[in-house]
This record gives sequence, structure tokens and C-alpha cells, in this order.
Amino acid sequence: MRIGEFAERAGVSTRTLRYYESRGLLPTRRAVNGYRVYDDEDLRLVEQIRTLQDFGFGLEETRPFVECLREGNPTGDSCPASLGVYRDKLAELDALIGRLGAVRAQVGAQLARAEAARSAVPEPLCQMRGHG
Repeated sequence: MRIGEFAERAGVSTRTLRYYESRGLLPTRRAVNGYRVYDDEDLRLVEQIRTLQDFGFGLEETRPFVECLREGNPTGDSCPASLGVYRDKLAELDALIGRLGAVRAQVGAQLARAEAARSAVPEPLCQMRGHG
């Protein structure tokens, strides 16, 4: 299939496909007339890339998964390099969760202090509404 049809089926722009090609993630094949051509295996590669990016993986982090598929494996995560990327991403997420937990605790403590200080201060005198 040609690039326009392929882009539509893959749910990406033709520009994105060209970018994947330039990064070596998607093979560049051309018909006799010079048009780019793609097949269902290429669709699997793009779907793998998009799924991982939806999970927060960077484009380079998708490379081992793509290479695993290109080697003929049934899934992109059945190779040792892919498993390593999963492990690295989990460690990164765990660190981020830890940092977010610490920030949440600080914000919660600040809110508690602010609420306690506010309740210790008498309410301002009632302002007259409608008069001014």
C-alpha cells in the first residue's frame, strides 16, 4: 500500500512515517514508480511504536521492540533487549512516583498549616453587601 493509505490505516501522518523511516525504525521500500510501499508487517511496527509511545516511552526506547519484531518474533517484547527497556521504564516510573509522593506530602502539609492558621484568625467583620 502507498504512504497515504498506510498512514490512514496506522493512524499517523505521512510526516510521522517519514520520520520513523529517517530514524531507521521503519524500512524504506519503493515501488518501481518511486512511491513508498508498505505492508502489514510495517503496520505491526508502527502499532508497536505508537502503543509504547502512548505508555510514555521515548521513540528511541521503542527501537528494541521494533527490532525484535523485524527479527520475526511474534511480539516486540519477546527479546531480552525489550525486557531491559521495560525494566528501565519501571525503575524510572518508580522514581517518579516516589518524587510525586514526596511533593504530595509537602503540599498536604502546607495545606494543613494554612488551614490551621486560617482557623486561628478571626473572620473579618461582615462586609455590607450591596452597599459600596
